[in-house]
Amino acid sequence: MFGRRNRGKDRAGKESDALRGTPVDPHQGDRSELARPQGPWDVDDIDLDSGDSIGDSTGNDSGGRVDLGGLIVTAGPGLEVRLQVDPNTQNVIAVLLVGPEGAVEARAFAAPRNETIWDDVRREIGAEATRRGGTATEQGGEFGPEVKLVVPMQTPDGKPGTQTSRVVGVSAPRWLLRGTFLGKPAVEPDPDGVVEAAFRRVIVRRGDSPMPPRASIPLTMPATGPGAADAEQDGRTDEQSGAPSGDQ
Repeated sequence: MFGRRNRGKDRAGKESDALRGTPVDPHQGDRSELARPQGPWDVDDIDLDSGDSIGDSTGNDSGGRVDLGGLIVTAGPGLEVRLQVDPNTQNVIAVLLVGPEGAVEARAFAAPRNETIWDDVRREIGAEATRRGGTATEQGGEFGPEVKLVVPMQTPDGKPGTQTSRVVGVSAPRWLLRGTFLGKPAVEPDPDGVVEAAFRRVIVRRGDSPMPPRASIPLTMPATGPGAADAEQDGRTDEQSGAPSGDQ
């Protein structure tokens, strides 16, 4: 079912309060006002049995949904779904949505119910890039405050080079979804691009089990069904894929 690979327009703006948590109204259940106006989505926002179209201005939800447990992504024309697998444990640790000109790595983490952890995580990601000899620039974007990283790397022919990535965070009650854009979407963001639209269609299933903040929301191999055959395993590490390391 899966193929295994043998491989070990910027929007400047001030940081807003859009992603900051607000106290929950006791008359409105567990929902806070953390902003997700265009996706990604919480599983409770979507009727998975209805075939809702979600995520972009055209309502395009073509292709099959790939259920990875903690994340549900949508495969479609021009988009490849790859699973990043820890080579030591064989656990799925992230999903990579690959378009014709770039990709986005999606990872989900547990968070407090009524506040975002993205501010702290963003600063730590920037500090890690600086420690590796790179640069980190904070900027505003489609998903709120984000950070653009340029870190040194070795090219396939062994020469020194740099890897540019753009890391965004989407907060909701009890989870944070981190997206790391690579390729053209990292340097020329396009809200209507294939990769950006695919990220907006991501659905997070946090689950009800207690989890400490920043713990990775578990991912699983997709079961047999529509969209499952569109996913393939990718055993690359974070540094090989160009994504920030660690579970920040």
